[in-house]
Amino acid sequence: MWIYLNGRFVREEEALISVYDHGFLYGDGVYETIRSYGSRLFMGAQHIKRLFRSADAIGLTMPIAPSQWIMLLHEAMARNTLGGAGRDALLRITVSRGVGAIGLAPSLCPSPTVVIIANPLVTPEPTLYETGVALITATTRRNLPTALPPHIKSANFLNNILAKREAIAAGAFDSILLNWQDHLTECTVSNLFFVTNGRLCTPSIECGILDGITRAVVLQIAREDGILTEEGCYTASALREADECFITNTSMEIMPVTSVDQITIGNGRPGPLTRRLQHLFASLRDRFLDPLPAPTTSNP
Repeated sequence: MWIYLNGRFVREEEALISVYDHGFLYGDGVYETIRSYGSRLFMGAQHIKRLFRSADAIGLTMPIAPSQWIMLLHEAMARNTLGGAGRDALLRITVSRGVGAIGLAPSLCPSPTVVIIANPLVTPEPTLYETGVALITATTRRNLPTALPPHIKSANFLNNILAKREAIAAGAFDSILLNWQDHLTECTVSNLFFVTNGRLCTPSIECGILDGITRAVVLQIAREDGILTEEGCYTASALREADECFITNTSMEIMPVTSVDQITIGNGRPGPLTRRLQHLFASLRDRFLDPLPAPTTSNP
């Protein structure tokens, strides 16, 4: 496997990070995960824009210009023979504060560490899309937005890891995190939706969630199709009374949820509006794929 590390592609065994890297020491950094459909990236430009927004929020100067990232991602796919038919890629970008002396001051790190990893995309088992998955409500609460703003896609993921451990212990697919006001927020790596009386509902950004890119796409295609949508503040009881539920992220798209805390949602099967949105997402997906970058030419 070829990995991009600080300006060049190296073999996996050569992709070594210093023990003094502040991403390792303190989780001081930002990241993005992007998928491809074949050779085309899903909302790649929007993911890069969010990466820069996260970096700016923590005062991290990006060493690579926005226009260069897409070419690097495509090179990472090509070097790892990904992006062809049946070879969708999952690309992970990590930008840490970099190497510096022990201490919290960002000035200790003269330059960031940049990593791009391109792996074959591994999607959930197809049967899960037919049966739906089970979630639990975690006892772990979502970080206070005033403590760690949710719009920062931070490399420090311990809040989510604690909630994921709860899901694993319960034998559930994932956990839902509540915020400081007992309102629904999101799952550990996905956004949460539910359907009540034909209305598609999802926690608002103000509840302390990441503004998921697939979340935005689902809301857009739902509104274009005439589906009533609502972004608001909801308690866990809203899920118990819901007719349908599903979660979204870039790699798994729309995953039906059929139980929460061992309580059946609706009739215990993926609901009609969930199925409708899955179909819409699949049929309209090309609209949200980046065009292929123009090939580079070199002088003879």
